[in-house]
Amino acid sequence: MLEQPRFGQRLKELRRMRGLSQAALVGDGISTGYLSRLESGARPPTERVVTYLAKRLDVDLSAFDMPPSGTTLAQALSIAASAECEEAMDALLDCLDRTDCTDPLLRWQALWMVARRWNKRGDKARELVCLEELSRIADELGLPELRCRAWVSLARCLRSTGEVNRAIKVASRAVRIAKESRLSVSDTGAALMVLVSAEAEEGRLPDARAHVDELIELIEPIGDRNGTLKAEALWSAATVRFRQGDQQAAGEYLERAIDGLDSYSDLTLWIRLRLAAASLSLQSAPPRTGTAAERLKEAESALAFACTPLLAQELLTLKAHLAFEDQRFTDARALLDELHEDELLLTYRDRIRLGVLDARLLITEGRLRNGLQQLKELGEEAHRACNVDLSAEIWRILAEALEHTHGPLDSAGS
Repeated sequence: MLEQPRFGQRLKELRRMRGLSQAALVGDGISTGYLSRLESGARPPTERVVTYLAKRLDVDLSAFDMPPSGTTLAQALSIAASAECEEAMDALLDCLDRTDCTDPLLRWQALWMVARRWNKRGDKARELVCLEELSRIADELGLPELRCRAWVSLARCLRSTGEVNRAIKVASRAVRIAKESRLSVSDTGAALMVLVSAEAEEGRLPDARAHVDELIELIEPIGDRNGTLKAEALWSAATVRFRQGDQQAAGEYLERAIDGLDSYSDLTLWIRLRLAAASLSLQSAPPRTGTAAERLKEAESALAFACTPLLAQELLTLKAHLAFEDQRFTDARALLDELHEDELLLTYRDRIRLGVLDARLLITEGRLRNGLQQLKELGEEAHRACNVDLSAEIWRILAEALEHTHGPLDSAGS
């Protein structure tokens, strides 16, 4: 019973089967460091510790005599779904890596949970790998609901990483599946939303407008039965109207979305809507900095209860943009430096706009040539990505900067 590493493997298995973290298991009797060494096989257990751990796990001492069984994918999935802790998710990931599961539906469920984890963390590379396999398995299963949801999630991930053209193709496929199978308003609406966002990102505004109008017509009859879906649809409509130059209509749609969703329904979306309203206000002509500041203050007050690394970065990004518009250039640079202390999790569009802000700060700081060159490179990058309205915005900013320098880029001073 006390032989290592078998004891450590069995101890770890028993802990994970109960969905316990190391901290939850140790209590006041031993340290997490000691438990970690026990589980890794680095330390032999004493009789006292074995008795203590058996009591904490609510098992008989004989439970440690059993060899590690190797948790099945079904067991790991059930534990992760019920425990909602990082340790259980780690165990599910381990099981996915080492288990050749012959049940595609079971593997789909596990991958769905894992993909949501990577999404929450902002790890787009790992999320994309999960979603690619999810989509393939969903097609093999032939279940239209799973096919639609997998393709919608894949399209969202592709759009956020800048693969907009492929995102449009994937989202179009999801919409086709939803319509042909007459899926629910939620599934059809989600497919239309991601298609609209990708089309708007690539500058296909007439197509985006037609699809967002279809989306609004779809969700209007549901009333308040699905406030989250309605809020997201109105947000999509606001985005398209804004990129078409109709700032008033965009503001009205976004205010309807904000007014129609309370924080108890979906706190994360509640925060994101306020961040979106702040972003819209800052991109308006002229920028409405007072409104942006109010919305950012509301969002920041709720982040303590629903903060993710991505939301925190989005807030810092908008605060940096606000500081620049208020001509608080030192504050804007400090916020920008803080953002770059960690890996950026922002969407492709937000990362490009952050680069534009950095270039404009370089110009205000006297590093003219560097700032102008950076704007030029960002404009070319957005153009290559077929992001029409974003590249147009960057070229406009570059032209204004050149006008103020009274000379072409090649002759601008450093």
